[in-house]
Amino acid sequence: MDDDPGDARPQTVERATALRRLRGLALDVTPLRTSRAFRNLLVGDAVSVVGTQVTTVAVPLQVYDQTGSAFAVGLVGLAGLLPLIVFGLYGGAVADAVDRRTLVLCTTVGQVALTSVLAVQALLGSEQTWLLYLVVAGQAGLFALDSPARQAFVPRLLPKELLPAANALRQVEFNTGVVIGPALAGVLVDTVGYAAAYGLDAVSFGASLWAVASLPSMAPEGGGRKAGLASVVEGLRFLATRPVLLMTFVVDLVAMVFAMPRALFPALSVEVYGGGARTAGLLYSALAAGALLGALGGGWFGRVHRQGLAVVVAILGWGAAIVLFGATDLLWVGLLGLALAGAADMVSAVFRSAILQAAAPDEMRGRLGGVFIVVVAGGPRLGDARAGAGAGLVGLQGAVVAGGLACIGLTLAVAACVPRFLRYDARDPQP
Repeated sequence: MDDDPGDARPQTVERATALRRLRGLALDVTPLRTSRAFRNLLVGDAVSVVGTQVTTVAVPLQVYDQTGSAFAVGLVGLAGLLPLIVFGLYGGAVADAVDRRTLVLCTTVGQVALTSVLAVQALLGSEQTWLLYLVVAGQAGLFALDSPARQAFVPRLLPKELLPAANALRQVEFNTGVVIGPALAGVLVDTVGYAAAYGLDAVSFGASLWAVASLPSMAPEGGGRKAGLASVVEGLRFLATRPVLLMTFVVDLVAMVFAMPRALFPALSVEVYGGGARTAGLLYSALAAGALLGALGGGWFGRVHRQGLAVVVAILGWGAAIVLFGATDLLWVGLLGLALAGAADMVSAVFRSAILQAAAPDEMRGRLGGVFIVVVAGGPRLGDARAGAGAGLVGLQGAVVAGGLACIGLTLAVAACVPRFLRYDARDPQP
C-alpha cells in the first residue's frame, strides 16, 4: 500500500522552516546594495586593516625581541594613551567643524609617513625601543583625529534601520583583517623581518585613500560647530545627561581595562605554549576569528530591539571566555577561549555602535565619536598596562583569569546601577 502523500507535508514544512531560520542567521548585505559609497568604504578599509594589524602585532613583537619584557610590551599600549585621549576628544570637535572627508584624507597621509619611519628603522637595524614608543604615540594621535570623522560617515550613507546590518558588515571587514593581519605579521617577522611587515602596512593605506576620496562631501549638518575647548565641553555635557549613551562607554571600559589579555600574548606564546612569533600571531588572530565567524552569522542583529541588554550579556560572555583562556596551558583550548571572547566582543561592538549612531544627533556625532574612540582604543591600552603589571604580581595566566573575573563582577554591578540601559529599545531610542 502506497504511503499517504499527506504524510510528507509536515516534513516539507519543517524543512522549509529550518531553511528560513538558517537564512535568517545569514549576514544581511542590504547596506552593500543600498549605498555604493558605503560599499567602497568597506572594501578600502578591508585592505587597510590588514596592513594596520600587521604593524599592530609587529611593534610589540619587536619590543619583546629588544627587551624580553612583558612589562615593556604593555608600555606600547600606554605610549599611545595620552595622545589618544587628547586628540580623540579634540578630534571629535574638529570632526564636527570641518568636512570629515578632507580630515580623514589628511590623517591617512600622516599614517603613511609614520609607518614608513617604522620601516626605515627596521631596515637600519635600530635597537632604540624609545623610537617605537614615539611612533606608536604619533599613530595614536592621528588615529584619534581620524576615527571620529569615520564614525560619522555611516549614518550619513544609510538609513537608521540598516545601521545594525552595516555595523555587522564592518565587523566582518575589520575582523577579517584582524584574522589575516596578525597571522601574516607572525610569518613576515619570522621569515623576512620587520621592515617588510611595516612596508606592507604603508602600501595598504592606498586602498583607504581611494575609498575616502570616492565619498561625497561630509560637512557636518547645520554648518558645524567651531572646534575648541568649548565644543569639547559641550559634547561631554551632552553625554553626561544621556545615561544610555554613557553606559555604552562604561561597560566597554570595564571589559577592555580588566580583561584584555593581548599584551601578554608574546610572553604566553613562549612561556606557556612553547612557541614563538607564529604562536603569538595565532593568539592575536583568534580573537578576530571568533568575531568574524560570529558576524557572518549575524543576520539576527536587526531583529534585536533590547540592544542595551544584548551588550551586557555579550560582555559577560567576553569575561567568561577570557577566564577560560587564562585557565589552560593547551594551545587549542586557549585559541577556543579567545575565539569565543572575540565573538562576544563583536556582538557588544555592533549594538554599542548602533545605539550611538541612532541616539546621537549628527551635530554631536563627531564629538561623541571622539569619546567612543578614546574608550574603544584607550581601554585596551590601559588593559595592556594592567595585564603587564598584573603578570609581575600573579603570573601570566593569573593576570588573565583575575581580569576576566573582575570584568564579570563589575559589569553586573554597573548594569544594576543603570536599569534604563537594560530597558533600551531600538524602536524608540531614548539616550
